Amino acid sequence: MLIILVLFVGATFVTLRAHSKHAPAHHSTTTSPTTTTTAASQTAVPKSQVSVQVANGTTIPNLAGTWTTKLQLLGWNTLPRVNGPSETATTIYYHPNYLWAATEIATEIGVPATAAKPIGTATPVPGATGDDVVVILGPDVHS
Repeated sequence: MLIILVLFVGATFVTLRAHSKHAPAHHSTTTSPTTTTTAASQTAVPKSQVSVQVANGTTIPNLAGTWTTKLQLLGWNTLPRVNGPSETATTIYYHPNYLWAATEIATEIGVPATAAKPIGTATPVPGATGDDVVVILGPDVHS
């Protein structure tokens, strides 16, 4: 079902884009460029292709395992859960071009979008260097 949805969105985008190139100028005002750009950047990489590492930064047993499963069921490409450094609040690290994914994950786990931070050169958890998004759960998230 997800594959069909992604294909439908992609086909719609291509069709709209082709239509806007060939349509008279007075029709081009019906589609906002920012809407098209935002939709294109979000559908360019489906959730299923975003690698998400979830780490437990609390003493709550199996918190990372619970959220790894929940995010996987929501369509994310989750990696095996790990234990992370102790955190006072959830932090969601993201690589360039994955801010949209980090803020969407923040919403899905119930933390503010301000929990999303660029990863830079840091390695938040061992072995997470190639991950697109790394979530280190703090005590502000419950299973």
